[in-house]
Amino acid sequence: MVVYAGQGDARRSMALLWRTGERDEARPGPKPGLSVDVIVDAAIAVADGEGMAALSMRKVGERLGRTGMALYTYVPSKGELVDLMYDRALAELPAGYDLSGGWRAAVTTWAEDMWAFFLRHPWMLQVSQARPVLGPHEFAALETLVGILRPAGLPPARLRGVVALLFDFVRGAARTVAESRQAPSETGVSDEEWWKARSALLEEVAPGFAARFPMVTWVESEDDGPGEGEPWLQHRARQTFGAGLAVLLDGVEAAAGD
Repeated sequence: MVVYAGQGDARRSMALLWRTGERDEARPGPKPGLSVDVIVDAAIAVADGEGMAALSMRKVGERLGRTGMALYTYVPSKGELVDLMYDRALAELPAGYDLSGGWRAAVTTWAEDMWAFFLRHPWMLQVSQARPVLGPHEFAALETLVGILRPAGLPPARLRGVVALLFDFVRGAARTVAESRQAPSETGVSDEEWWKARSALLEEVAPGFAARFPMVTWVESEDDGPGEGEPWLQHRARQTFGAGLAVLLDGVEAAAGD
């Protein structure tokens, strides 16, 4: 499931994201029992607990003890709500990192924080990056990473490429783990059952596998295996994340030295 940002009214969405529209406290009469932030927090809780597919104005209203219609005074539609959810969730991320150990150590910590963030909110991975939300916290996240990397000394055009690559890399690695965690409930088959059945069949239907695919066999020859209770695919994704990040940052260092 892919969700595109910016599906609501452009002016209303941007005003809500940047809080330049009418403020709740300026409304005449009694203080309302709802606010944009309360609604967005409830929507994030729904998406965290039940997934993006379960998100609806009705579901969010039920969580708040209201009807879905009661929310439209504050958030015009689900389109604007998704934008607000995405941007508000990004506010959890650190605003800065300690650079005393150098930019590489700071980027590594940033990447680990982003990895953990996406696994807390796997629905974020379903919001396409083709059309950015353009909210304040999205820009703040970008500002943070550029601030970490600027001491590497790359020119702006090259640094933009590194920033985009890092975001894509972390999202891709986290998506593998998120999908692995969702697979048992979606398919009714655990990872262990799935791999056990197919690995046994592979030996049966593909005799001479090692001779036919010697490079694959070689590259898979060293693996200490997952820890107790850790699914194999999550273990492999964590290994890939660490190794890939190290190589990527080696490349940044090499480019910075050119």
